[in-house]
Amino acid sequence: MAKHPKKGDLPTKTCATCGRPFTWRKKWARVWDEVRYCSDRCRGARKTA
Repeated sequence: MAKHPKKGDLPTKTCATCGRPFTWRKKWARVWDEVRYCSDRCRGARKTA
């Protein structure tokens, strides 16, 4: 059985709203190039600001 990568080995990005780094999540596997925000809260705050 294959081992899972360590969290430190996963790709990271910086959130466009809060500027904090966030790491890759399995649910973002197909759309990782399009992900810009670390959470729904940051995504919603960007629309109102």
